[in-house]
Amino acid sequence: MTRAEGRPGAARRTRRIGLTGPIGCGKSTVGRWLVERGAVLVDADEIAREVTAPGTPTHDAVVAHFGPEVGRADGTLDRRALGAIVFADGERLRELEMLVHPAVRPVLLARLEAAERAGAPVVAIEAIRLVEAGLAAVCDEVWLVRCDPDEQRRRLLGRGADPADAERRIAAQAGLAERLRPAAARVLDTSGPPDEVRARVDAALDEALAPVT
Repeated sequence: MTRAEGRPGAARRTRRIGLTGPIGCGKSTVGRWLVERGAVLVDADEIAREVTAPGTPTHDAVVAHFGPEVGRADGTLDRRALGAIVFADGERLRELEMLVHPAVRPVLLARLEAAERAGAPVVAIEAIRLVEAGLAAVCDEVWLVRCDPDEQRRRLLGRGADPADAERRIAAQAGLAERLRPAAARVLDTSGPPDEVRARVDAALDEALAPVT
């Protein structure tokens, strides 16, 4: 599916915005603010959790591939154990993505289309791997969400992340913002006071929705 696809003969009113950027830089906060402005949020990470729930084929494939140590006694994935494996080894991370992404994509696209059929003015797609997974192609524009590295670290630790795990995750995404910049129509820096950051987000959305003259 490409950005040009959709309902035959129907004019698309929905603006598709892709939110991407390194972990801990505020994508979810930006997404929440867009929802407050009337957007529908489609969260790739949330969908990944759904498609790897106990009893799903993807859950079984992940456990079979990475071993029983990534499974909990209640049948759910031990995401901390899985993260310790994949964020310490780029090849292992790619293996996980190859298992999970094919299951995420059709669900994400279905929710995107459902939001458009419901008349949503904006759909925000939140995904770290937005560009790499080819999802930028279905967006009208991509927003790169970034922040100061020290702020990124503080946010991850503030979520309760183990310091060593936080460092592994940051290291695994080293240079990500720079690699994504060419694909981004807008770069949102979420460093600083929340009210100032919110003003930047509001201004970016106003510009995105402004009629083309």
